[in-house]
Amino acid sequence: MSGPAESGAYASSTAERTHMDGSTPPTFEGWSPLSDVDTEQESPPPVNSTLAIVAIILVATSLRPGIVAVGPVLPSIISDFRLSHTAASLLTSIPDVLMGLLAILTPRIARRFGREPAILAALLLLCISIAGRAFSTSVFGLFVSTAGVGVGIAVAGTLMASFIKARFASHAAVVMGVYATALSFGSTASAGFTGPAAQATGSGWRLASGMWSATAILAIASWLAVAIMERRRHTPAIQSKSLVRLPVRSATAWFVAIFFACDNFLFYALVSWTSPIYREAGQSATRAGLTLASFTAAFMLANPIFGWLSRSHDRRRWLAASAVLSLAGLIPTALAPAMAPFLFIPLCAFGLGGGFTLGMTLPLDNTDNVDETNAWNAFVLTVGYLIAAAGPLLVGKLRDMSGSFQSAIWALVLVAGLMLALTPFLRSHRQREDP
Repeated sequence: MSGPAESGAYASSTAERTHMDGSTPPTFEGWSPLSDVDTEQESPPPVNSTLAIVAIILVATSLRPGIVAVGPVLPSIISDFRLSHTAASLLTSIPDVLMGLLAILTPRIARRFGREPAILAALLLLCISIAGRAFSTSVFGLFVSTAGVGVGIAVAGTLMASFIKARFASHAAVVMGVYATALSFGSTASAGFTGPAAQATGSGWRLASGMWSATAILAIASWLAVAIMERRRHTPAIQSKSLVRLPVRSATAWFVAIFFACDNFLFYALVSWTSPIYREAGQSATRAGLTLASFTAAFMLANPIFGWLSRSHDRRRWLAASAVLSLAGLIPTALAPAMAPFLFIPLCAFGLGGGFTLGMTLPLDNTDNVDETNAWNAFVLTVGYLIAAAGPLLVGKLRDMSGSFQSAIWALVLVAGLMLALTPFLRSHRQREDP
């Protein structure tokens, strides 16, 4: 389960196109996620490939538990801090907002301090924030530490794509596939083990959520070695002077961004609330956590499958299929949440995973060079994540207003319906020009 800035399908394709045409990303006045930090002059010796791959895997594995591990223990957090469901939803929405905002600000951070040091600092912040949240004694401390989690994930996630593009240009597709798989593995592991750990220990949610700081410690250790080697081979980055504007006047760009937003709206809403929904339906914390783990596992499985199935520039058929699968999982859940959760929740997730993968390829289908692609990517990520942050909030608010999750799930059905309605408008510019 990858967050969009870290999409394997999209970022790997971007890397391959840059490698082939020799162009460099734009400075783009700070707007493009990859600007100013993507490309460097060739300078031997490179970072040891094995070390780099290990570091990439460990960093990716650490970037999702800080968000996903909240879901299985959210009822306990609500009880301890006497939070409303609306307030509790901020534990997921805050990182989402920061991921959207920092998609356009992180390149300036990297240009000022360097890419590898910025990633290292982000991982350190992530580690401290995950651990600090486990020791929070006030609502203020809980949300401040959550904001730290969001900043760490946003900065490290955005710049990891840049590192892979710069260091593995000729094998970017393979390396980005490894990175995306590791992201989803971290999500699945934290979804599956947090609930049982909370039940098995006297510390409850605190130890169960805080233990994932260990993944960040491993990531820090591996990335420190990479940063040291990078420092030894450092050469000045090539700065592109071209300026590319965000595609705010393109109707297609808005359709793509809104489709992407709907997909992530549903993803983060369900990551946050699947476990509480099934706790209220009578499941134990362990079983509810496993239901969430089935969601993240199915999402991970869909990424390569839909990428393999959709090989033409007109992806509307498979985009529609992803929306239909999401609806097929959500409608039975809205009608009877306790009915076959290990069937319908993964079915929905499989559709969302496919929509996420294909949605992230749409900027490539609608652009002709790397500069335009970076501009579209920045636009889609910013719009998408900022809208997606409302997903957990909406579910929490509707739960507070109605006293149950049923109306909230029906609202998610409507969002999936909007995804389906958008698919006829996602025909790429390139496909329109084909004879």
